[in-house]
Amino acid sequence: MQEEVRAFYFQNDCHLIISDFLRNHAENPFLIFCIGTDRYIGDCLGPLIGTLLTKLNIIAPIFGTLDEPIHAVNLSESIIEAKLRYPHHKVIAIDACLGTKENVGIIHLKKTPIHPGKGVGKKLPPVGDISIVGIVDSAESREFLYIHNIRLSLIMKMAEAVVRGIYRAC
Repeated sequence: MQEEVRAFYFQNDCHLIISDFLRNHAENPFLIFCIGTDRYIGDCLGPLIGTLLTKLNIIAPIFGTLDEPIHAVNLSESIIEAKLRYPHHKVIAIDACLGTKENVGIIHLKKTPIHPGKGVGKKLPPVGDISIVGIVDSAESREFLYIHNIRLSLIMKMAEAVVRGIYRAC
């Protein structure tokens, strides 16, 4: 079993790759922890996924939606709340990140925690037993600090692929 896999969101089998990885690595019970904010298109991947999953009524608890996002300001308290409410659950953490131009659109799945904010120089606590990370923009130039050029269409398509994979795995 691979400890890390990746797939482009537009691959026909992207959701199958996600589903297979989760079936092989996610231990029950688990909860889904979606990180990001709806204030920036590039950072709304996590909360968008959380919102879409809540509409499907899956059995796993979901933290982080467009209405109640988990971001840098409330991350630590959200981690504590999740651990208190679901002490025996493993955590699948979901976030957006920056990468290289040619990797934009890749969804990484790993058996390691996410380190939120690392790409923009923030020191936040790691989250998760399994991570699902979508590369939404390039960090090659520091332009991402000034120009928000990310298409909502990209974020939506990536979110749909992840949601289909999680839904199939449940």
